Amino acid sequence: MEKKGTIHPLSLLADEAYKVFNELGFEVATGPELESERYNFDVLNVAKDHPARDMQDTFWIKGKPEHVLRTHTTSVTARAIEQAEKDGRMPCAFISIGKVFRNEATDFSHEMQFFQIDGIMVGKIEDGVSIANLKGVLTKFYKKMLGEDVEVEFRPSFFPFTEPSLEVFAKFKGKWLEMMGSGELHPNVLRNLGLDPKKYQGFAFGGGLDRIAMIKWGIPDVRLFYQGDLRLNQF
Repeated sequence: MEKKGTIHPLSLLADEAYKVFNELGFEVATGPELESERYNFDVLNVAKDHPARDMQDTFWIKGKPEHVLRTHTTSVTARAIEQAEKDGRMPCAFISIGKVFRNEATDFSHEMQFFQIDGIMVGKIEDGVSIANLKGVLTKFYKKMLGEDVEVEFRPSFFPFTEPSLEVFAKFKGKWLEMMGSGELHPNVLRNLGLDPKKYQGFAFGGGLDRIAMIKWGIPDVRLFYQGDLRLNQF
């Protein structure tokens, strides 16, 4: 009997993540993998001299000035918020899962391409979109993805597009693991998206889908996801 193909583990996990966020009121947003410098960096308050813009981290496109292979899917959710403001659709929340690209050395936990989850929620200040909401959303997400007994912890950090900024850690099988970055949207980001920070506030988060898959299923090497080995599709 001829063997049939199966769904890739990352596709399974993306569908599961979309379901969780849809239940929490997030809409799915999509956007281009070939992204403008404006949406990948400028609107997100990433300074012109920030190391992330360097050739060591970013794939710049020859013959396509001011365009890059997106380094995160935050550019997608930023586009969605900008359009929602133009359409008068506030408050709103978007989730995006897609492939991103980083010009870095590969090893068991790093790859030049991987899938990232990015989410954003924005509303008027009286809507109460706050860090408390962020913590509630991400705690719910990780408990759904990794089990109700998983512990989630938020630690102070720094990211150009959020202030205050938080790193999210999950305790899985007795170990604290860094999962994603998050925080309250920086006022400059709100201004860049056409919103008055005196009237609006919001939060954003982003992290690797591959990392969740490795933890959830005990996959030892992130590069296995991209090598076409059908044995990985045992799920």
